[in-house]
Amino acid sequence: MNKGFWVKLKRPIMALAPMANVTDAAFRNMIAKNGKPDVFWTEFVSVDGLLSEGREKLLVDFWHGEDEHPIVAQIFGANPENFLKVAKLIKDLKFDGIDINMGCPDRSVMKQGAGGALIKNPKLAQEIFLAASEGAPALPVSIKTRTGSSKDTLEEWLPHLFEVGPAAITIHARTVKELSLVPAKWDQVALAVKMVKDLPEEKRPLILGNGDVTALAEAEAKARETGADGIMIGRGIFGNPWMFNRATPIEKVPVHKRLQAMIEHTKLFEKKFAGIKDFAVMRKHYKAYVNGFDGAKELRMQLMEAENASQVEKMVNEFILVPSRTQ
Repeated sequence: MNKGFWVKLKRPIMALAPMANVTDAAFRNMIAKNGKPDVFWTEFVSVDGLLSEGREKLLVDFWHGEDEHPIVAQIFGANPENFLKVAKLIKDLKFDGIDINMGCPDRSVMKQGAGGALIKNPKLAQEIFLAASEGAPALPVSIKTRTGSSKDTLEEWLPHLFEVGPAAITIHARTVKELSLVPAKWDQVALAVKMVKDLPEEKRPLILGNGDVTALAEAEAKARETGADGIMIGRGIFGNPWMFNRATPIEKVPVHKRLQAMIEHTKLFEKKFAGIKDFAVMRKHYKAYVNGFDGAKELRMQLMEAENASQVEKMVNEFILVPSRTQ
């Protein structure tokens, strides 16, 4: 078992979740600047796609800066040989670790036999893990999964993962079938922790919990309650690049600074992805940044029509001219 950088991290570990069209290089840059987590994750990327003619478009999702280390590249697929090849690529791209998605409930991913479908195919899951480990033996390989397919089956599923020796396992505390439609079941994370304690110390993966956490204090409480080594935060990061900043929680950030951060984020997005990603991707961020203050609804409606960073900056600056709104 190669734990790599994981052994150097203080507990509880705070990790940024991989979220497609959210945690891209622009947003991670903002997070690194305003409140860096202990571990960054990339968006998840198809191993098949990375070995196809369209690989250049997908490599964009692997862009990362020096201020984002340690950073883990997350990949998905169902072909072990492709995991071996892509693991070599990830090593060459100077990532600190590899994470294999074995929990995504997206139908197109499941149809490939990838993501959450691997929970029903533990033999293939093991082959995929071993192939990735062989492709980049110097890097720790981790797994992100769920509590089961249509029902909670951690007691049957996790032992298959323990056999191959992942450095860490992140448990999204819902089944594949449950998507994000029910509250996260943190008792399942506690169960995973209990199961790991029954293993010899040298074979124990770290356990991270994931699901519904929206604040750092809440994450720390979940770690204490479950005994997890760390917590992964996903949707709570929307509109809040200060999420991992203990000194400056978002409640202490004035509205005008939040809006200036949104402008900076937009400019970064445009600089990095102009002609590559649709500017409309930013709209989900605007919904989160512009919330909870006087006039927020009206500004959000304007921002939904913006087509570039200049327009966003103009709209915000005009809004800020009304002092009572941004105190």
